[in-house]
Amino acid sequence: MSDEKVRKIAEEALNRLSAALEAGQSEALKNYLSAMGRFHRYSWGNVLLIASQRPGATHVAGYHTWHDVGRFVKKGEKGIMILAPILVRQPDPSPAPNQAKENEVFHLSGFRTAYVFDVEQTEGRPLPPFATTTGDPKDSMEKLKSIVAKQGISLEYDSTIAPALGMSSGGRIRLQPGLSAAEEFSVLAHELAHEMLHHQKDGAPLPKVVRETQAEAVAFVVCRGVGLETNTAAPDYIALYNGDKKTLAESLAVIQESSAQILDELLPKQRIAPSHDRAAEFVKDIIPPRSSTGPGAPVSESPALDNRPPVPEESPSWDR
Repeated sequence: MSDEKVRKIAEEALNRLSAALEAGQSEALKNYLSAMGRFHRYSWGNVLLIASQRPGATHVAGYHTWHDVGRFVKKGEKGIMILAPILVRQPDPSPAPNQAKENEVFHLSGFRTAYVFDVEQTEGRPLPPFATTTGDPKDSMEKLKSIVAKQGISLEYDSTIAPALGMSSGGRIRLQPGLSAAEEFSVLAHELAHEMLHHQKDGAPLPKVVRETQAEAVAFVVCRGVGLETNTAAPDYIALYNGDKKTLAESLAVIQESSAQILDELLPKQRIAPSHDRAAEFVKDIIPPRSSTGPGAPVSESPALDNRPPVPEESPSWDR
């Protein structure tokens, strides 16, 4: 496919993504965050305790928390032991009259044994799902794997990366097995973008919000280009890392460049038969008219692909 037509697909897709980011959190993301906010962030010690007892645990909560979200612990399930802090009210030597309870001070006096349960140990109302990519990538899945292989990147399936769906570590991509075809394609495109943009040269790493915005925007463009329905997955994922329209615009050039490289190898040549300009029809069908104020508008130039700094740690893709 010609460079101009591939870039046109990328440009129009990014206009759509920019508009979604400007609109703010989707209802799906709001519901997801509301439910996930009920799950505690456990200390590193408790994380190790949970992993040692139930390695595949994803969403862990106490008996009453599960009840609050409409789920119930299955009969016969064994709890996962953790250490819960014991907080004691700190006496105030000179309390003010009618002092509000929220101003009370507590101090840690020790720990007690408590038990929590993984979502797989419960049943009842489904948790609000994170937005996902749907559709059939068809032969584009094998083509994308070929692109990965040609760049000398190993591709593995590893259930131990849970709850991450994918992970990039510079020359190595790991995916969670059992994903739907569309989700597998989307996650692989995301991790390939990390490999192309963030594991190449020496230098200071980009902030995480920038790395994740770039990788997910590339995946969004590539998924749209092969005809997958992305729903609100990409803007929701970027929002989880506090990315926004400005973050996207500042990385526009590098996102367009890398997504165009991938699409050029994925899209069939016959889509641009000169007599019918089928690529133009393809773009018209899936993407609205270009906005003069979207990502297609002039922006400051971003560094070229070859100058992108590396990321020393692994780059995971979480719920999408």
